[in-house]
Amino acid sequence: MANWLSRISRLIGKAEGEYRPGPWYLPITGGWLPADVGKFTNWWQLGYDPIGLSSQSAMVEACVSAYSQTVAMCPGDHWRLNSKGGRDRVKNSALARLLRYPNDYQTISDFLLNAVRSLYLTGNCYALALRNDRYEIDELHLMKSELSRPLLASTGEIFYQLYGNDIIAKRMNEETLLVPQRDVLHIKLHTRRERYPVPLIGESPILAAYGDIGVGNAIARQQQAFYMNEARPSAVLSTDLVLDKDQVQALRDRWNDQAKGLYQGGTPILTAGLKVQPWAVGGKDAATAEMLKLSNEHIALAFRIPLQILGLGGAAYNSTELLMQSWIASGLGFCLNHVEEAIGVLFLLKGQPDEYVEFDTAALLRSAMKDRIEALARGVQGGIFAPNEARNSEGLPDAKFGDEPRVQQQVVPLSAAGAIPAAPPAPSAAPQPAPHAAPLPPKKGNRDDLAREVRNLFELTERIGRRRLTP
Repeated sequence: MANWLSRISRLIGKAEGEYRPGPWYLPITGGWLPADVGKFTNWWQLGYDPIGLSSQSAMVEACVSAYSQTVAMCPGDHWRLNSKGGRDRVKNSALARLLRYPNDYQTISDFLLNAVRSLYLTGNCYALALRNDRYEIDELHLMKSELSRPLLASTGEIFYQLYGNDIIAKRMNEETLLVPQRDVLHIKLHTRRERYPVPLIGESPILAAYGDIGVGNAIARQQQAFYMNEARPSAVLSTDLVLDKDQVQALRDRWNDQAKGLYQGGTPILTAGLKVQPWAVGGKDAATAEMLKLSNEHIALAFRIPLQILGLGGAAYNSTELLMQSWIASGLGFCLNHVEEAIGVLFLLKGQPDEYVEFDTAALLRSAMKDRIEALARGVQGGIFAPNEARNSEGLPDAKFGDEPRVQQQVVPLSAAGAIPAAPPAPSAAPQPAPHAAPLPPKKGNRDDLAREVRNLFELTERIGRRRLTP
């Protein structure tokens, strides 16, 4: 270990003590300092506070939870290309086992939930890979991304300084681990070249939205103090009469007797020209609410999440499938593919289409039964799925003669349509007799032939009947 430590010459980014351009992340406080605030070394003495993350921003928490919880719902599988051009699910590989049980204290849902959450909060996700006696990766353990970091040796080799998993620290008797790149699952978002010399440290979308987060937090604090300190009623009683102090108090007491406590919701009777005037929301309050809504939309835009996913309105979709497909085609699809590719690199897979990891997004339509059944029905009718494949996807047993895809009879290739012979020409019409012509006399012997045919038919029927009655 000491030899490897001696080869590590510098960290990713600036050397310790050198200036770094803002914004800055503070692991101790769990927030960000904007560039115009962090330039002061005594920023806390000047009255500035770090901008909080999900714990202080409901919108950021909603965006991060939307990604992490959705990815945790999708089961993953190890796929391999077969000789027929299709693909086979690999069930006996180390990767297939880890996609079910990553370690002995977490389910795959727990693992993906915390991994994706760390990815979008800090821009990085680190997991330590432990191998068995066959040198196969047997366990994956998440580490604290705020305290872990990549290291670059003078030879160009990459190592990781991992920290923050109490279970691993107890089992290995080490708080901080120095691990080579081959034994670390590192999922990272985009890297800004002006901040880091090499692309090994990702950045969270929060950096692009920290201004809107600050606006939202400031509005929330201001409104909280405003509503807690002010004494603004919901309505006032007005009259043109001049009332003294005792009269005003008497009217207030009578109103409270009919509208407060046990009599809440009663019907007060007003006299002497008294009128109830509701206290309307001022223009300043409406503008504040609009500003807060706009800042929330900017945060959702930075995370690439449709507003409908977060319940904030927007254009309505005709079905749940269309809504999910819209998100899969943008932010969620990237997140799933990013996690899949990082896992594939750790397990040395060949990549698409030969060998790869894939998370099944069909689980997202588990509650949309109508959309799911309609899609399976069209797939079977179009010959894409065999009936048994569609039945198995719904947990139903195989049906007899249902292993082969089938199509409707009228669906034929153009070559078959071209081989159909042309229709024969229509027969010419019989000549019509001339008008007012005398009918032709019947040919002689026609009645005798008809009688002979009738007798032959009766004789044949009698023979068939006798033959059936013979034992």
